[in-house]
Amino acid sequence: MAVKTRDHGGGIDAAIAQYGGTRDGWLDLSTGINPVPYPVGEISADAWNALPDLNARYALSDAARRFWNVPKGASVISAPGASSLIARIPALAQTGAVNIPTPTYNEHAAAFAACGWDVSPQGTDATVVVHPNNPDGRLAEEAALTARLNIIDESFCDVTPEATLIHRAERPDTLILKSFGKFWGLAGLRLGFLIGPTPLVDRMRDMIGPWAVSGPALEIGTRALMDDEWAAQTRARLAADTARMDKIMTGKGAKLVGGTTLFRLYDVGDAAAWQDRMAQHHVWTRIFPYSDRWLRLGLPAPDRWDQFEASL
Repeated sequence: MAVKTRDHGGGIDAAIAQYGGTRDGWLDLSTGINPVPYPVGEISADAWNALPDLNARYALSDAARRFWNVPKGASVISAPGASSLIARIPALAQTGAVNIPTPTYNEHAAAFAACGWDVSPQGTDATVVVHPNNPDGRLAEEAALTARLNIIDESFCDVTPEATLIHRAERPDTLILKSFGKFWGLAGLRLGFLIGPTPLVDRMRDMIGPWAVSGPALEIGTRALMDDEWAAQTRARLAADTARMDKIMTGKGAKLVGGTTLFRLYDVGDAAAWQDRMAQHHVWTRIFPYSDRWLRLGLPAPDRWDQFEASL
C-alpha cells in the first residue's frame, strides 16, 4: 500500500528528477533552516562509543533551561527532533476536540487525528499554536490559550526571543515545544525539546524511552545552547539577510505577507509559475496546496545570493 505523505519543504531529489542537476548545485530555499549552521567542533569519542549517561542529559537540560529562561516549576525533556514529540503529545491527554488555527504546520493536525481527536475550529479541549507561525510568522495571542491542554510550538521563536511564552511552562495546562535544527541550522542532528509541567513531561519521558537522544546530539546541543555570542551574531545576520531578500523580492513585484528571519512568505500572484522559473536555475522554493499565490523562501547561504537573484 502506498504511504501518503504530507506537504512539507525539502524534496530536492524530486526536483532533480524533474529539472536535472546535482544536489550540490541546487539551492534549497524550501525550508526555514539557518543556512549558516552552528560550528559543531570536535565530538568526543565517548559521545559516539558509549550509551549517553545521565550527566550528559542533565548538562543538556541545564543548558536549555538557561538559554530559554525556563521557569523553576517546569520540567525539560530532550528528544530526537520536535517532530517526534509532536507525534506523541496527543496521547498525553484524554481525546476530545482540538483547535489548530490554520494555515500552519500540518503535522500537529495529523498527530491529533491519528490519536483519535476531532480537529475542529470549535475545539475547546486542546489548542495548538505555532508561535511564530509557519508560514506567515503571526504571533499567537496568549489570551486565546484557554483549553485544558495548550501546545505552543516555538520552533521558530529563537530569532525573536522576546516573543516567547515560556513563562507559561509551569502551568498544568501548557506544553512548549522547541526545535534545535532551525535556528542552529542542524536539522540533521534531530534534536527537540518539550517544556512544561512535570507530570506531563515525565509521561513523555516514559513514552520516548531511555537514550532517545544520541551522544553527539547531547554534546553538540549543550555546546550550542551555551554559546550566547553565536546566537546574538546569528540573529543580527539573519535580520540583515531578511531585509536584503525583502528588497530583492519586492523589487521583482512580490508582496510581503509575513514570516520570520528564517523564512519569508510572499504573494507572487502565480506561485507555481514562480517555483517553476526559479527551479530552472536549480533554486527550490515552497508553495502550498491551499494557496496558489503564496511562495515561501528560506535564506541563501552567504555565497549563494547570486544564484538566488539569477533565478528571478
